Amino acid sequence: MNDAGSIIGTAQVVHELVDYQQGSVVSKTLLDKKIGTITLFAFDAGQGLSEHTAPFDAFVEIVDGEADITIGGDVHTVFSGQLIIMPANVPHSLRATKRFKMLLVMIRS
Repeated sequence: MNDAGSIIGTAQVVHELVDYQQGSVVSKTLLDKKIGTITLFAFDAGQGLSEHTAPFDAFVEIVDGEADITIGGDVHTVFSGQLIIMPANVPHSLRATKRFKMLLVMIRS
């Protein structure tokens, strides 16, 4: 696995940049700039994030596995290769129905 600094300017296989850990959520920041962040997460089955809000839209791409993402009370089952945008200031949460990895892009505006 590469460190975040070594991925700049090189082709990468996204789902290989972070590993699953049993019973855990693992995150790896790929880019952290004043205007936003790109973070890769790996969730073991049954793990998740409790309901919260964010002040900015959040772009999520599922790069491996399957998850239920709840946005404003509506549950969306998302699979590898799919994306969803969680709107700013709307409560959202997620749960790994199977272990999954997601790429989260937050652009501050």
